[in-house]
Amino acid sequence: MNDEPVNTINELAAATAFSKQAPIFDELYAGDIIIQYKRQRVRDHVMRYLQPESNILELNAGTGDDAVFFAQKGHRVHATDISDIMQNMLKEKVRLKGLEGSVSTELRSFTDLKHLFNRGPYDLIFSNFAGLNCTDKLQDVLRSFNGLLKPGGLVSLVILPKFCLWEFSLLFRGKFKTAFRRMAGKKGTKAHIEGEFFRCWYYNPSFVKASLEGSFTVESIEGLCTLVPPSYIEKFAEKHPVAYNFLQKKEDKWKGRWPWRNIGDYYIITLRKNN
Repeated sequence: MNDEPVNTINELAAATAFSKQAPIFDELYAGDIIIQYKRQRVRDHVMRYLQPESNILELNAGTGDDAVFFAQKGHRVHATDISDIMQNMLKEKVRLKGLEGSVSTELRSFTDLKHLFNRGPYDLIFSNFAGLNCTDKLQDVLRSFNGLLKPGGLVSLVILPKFCLWEFSLLFRGKFKTAFRRMAGKKGTKAHIEGEFFRCWYYNPSFVKASLEGSFTVESIEGLCTLVPPSYIEKFAEKHPVAYNFLQKKEDKWKGRWPWRNIGDYYIITLRKNN
């Protein structure tokens, strides 16, 4: 059975959801301490590997915060997304920052990279904050990266794993649905944003490694929001600053160790294409 129409419907539903959220997206997340921590952690991780003046392909680029960041650091970014409203907001942000010469855009799903207009080759393919969890065809997506990268090029992805320590702990507060939602298996979990429903799937680092085995070598895996709470536990940092600072220090120390690198709300994984 050909399930491509089903995948397309789910992608379009996700795009509709994020398009509805787009006008308030930056306002929702700009002042959140934990979201700022997450974003800084991801950027610090990626910047450890990037060479000056790199050419970056960003998937699910959203409203362009990361594209602007990398462009301001002297890199060239081709920012893709399936949401036209997100892309329009990104373009306006780039224009206001005077970065039109460093950031290009393309309305494109990461499941359709074979039709990507700007094919690079790139020094880095980057996807932040679980955009890749919106498909059950992640293996196909990952295997499409090889031809878009230079020899020695990098892939840096931020993905939701199948188990989150903080999320599972909600079991003891009676939030059974949230505690077990990552265990939905192949059918995925129903997500809900701005009145729109779509499905998400969860992937462990071992899945990414196996999908790219032979063509890529793992450089690093870090847990993200393993000890620091997920950002949907609202205002934790503001309400409990001492506890938050303690947890942040411990996470920064243990982020790359087992088991912490595998049981966060997200993990950051970077792989290098073999020459």
